[in-house]
Order: sequence, then C-alpha cells, then structure tokens
Amino acid sequence: MGFHGGSVMVELGRPGAMHPLTAESLRAALFTSGPYELRASDEYRDESRDWVDPVTFEAEPPMRPAGEWIWHRPDRVIEGVTWGGNLEILGWLLMADRAVAEPAAYEGAVLVIETSEELPSSLEVYRTLRNMGERGLLGRAKASSFERPNPPAATIKYVEVQRVAVSRAVDEYNPGATVVFDIDLGHTDPQLVIPYGGRIRVDGPARRVTVWY
Repeated sequence: MGFHGGSVMVELGRPGAMHPLTAESLRAALFTSGPYELRASDEYRDESRDWVDPVTFEAEPPMRPAGEWIWHRPDRVIEGVTWGGNLEILGWLLMADRAVAEPAAYEGAVLVIETSEELPSSLEVYRTLRNMGERGLLGRAKASSFERPNPPAATIKYVEVQRVAVSRAVDEYNPGATVVFDIDLGHTDPQLVIPYGGRIRVDGPARRVTVWY
C-alpha cells in the first residue's frame, strides 16, 4: 500500500502552515494504523500563487467556503481497495498500455480520481472515463491554476460541468454505481491522504467515507 497525497512542496510547504485537515490525515497515515474517517472541509482553495514571489509566503492563502460532498446514487455501502489517481496520467498509462492490469484485477476496487492544474475540459474528462469504460475499468475537480486563473463564477461552472461529465460516463458504463464528488484528495487545499491500494469504505446511506491506514 502507498499513499496519495502529502507532497512536500504543496502540502508541507504551504504558506503559513499546513491546513489542519491535511495535517490531521497525514499524521494519521504516517503514525497510526486502522480506520480513519475522512471529513469534508468547510473551506478550500484551488488558486495557485507564484512561488518565486516572496509575498506568497508572508501569510496563509485565502480560502473560499466549501459545501458538503455531493453524492450520486448513495443507496449502498461499498468497501474495497482503492485504485486510480490523477485522471490525465491514467489516460496516458491507458494509451501506452503500461502499469494497468486486466479489468479482472480491479474487480471490487474503488476508483479514486482527481484532475490537475492543466484543467482538462469536461469533454476530455468524459472521454477518458468513457475509454476506461470501454476497457471494463469503471476528488473536487481543480478549477483554477496559476497559469490559467479563473474567477469564482467560472470555477463554479467548471466544477458543475465536470460532475455532469463524470456522471454521464459512469451511468453509461456502470449504471447504479455510487459516486462521491468534491472530496479533497487531489490538487486542491486541503488535501486528504488516501491509502493507495489500501482499504476504503464508502457508506452512501450514512454519507461517510472511511479509509484504513
């Protein structure tokens, strides 16, 4: 088992201090074992700052209000081993036919995906998931970056269409699957550490997600 999250430059090097939820899940992953319940943050950010500018590190970054996780078909409890990662890189691996096993190897796995600061379009997200579906393989999208800054209204719209794209692909290739949107496990702040290849339980009726470190 490995860990998805807790990078040095972004999480440990966050201006001011690590976000409390990041620090809590990272400590749990590194220094404890057993179940850990992921919690939705009441704030988040996905804007990037220029690390060359000293002003970036003078204070903790401004945050925006965050809503609760969004659930798609939360009518069951799923428990399995995590698999996935950054969606763009998964697409590259699928095209190169590298580091991806036969579909049977992922039977019962829980797919965990997030997008990067390259901000792929909703169509690209759908197509990548569609292609995974064709192979029998079927976190809060990042909506702004230093290179491609978006105003708040644009980021809200971007995230909405990303959710639609994911739901569309899942409904076409795995109807009835439960999906949870906006868990902070990727290129956003805070970042919850996910056990990669470890156990996770997605409890739809209770709206709870638990991982095992």
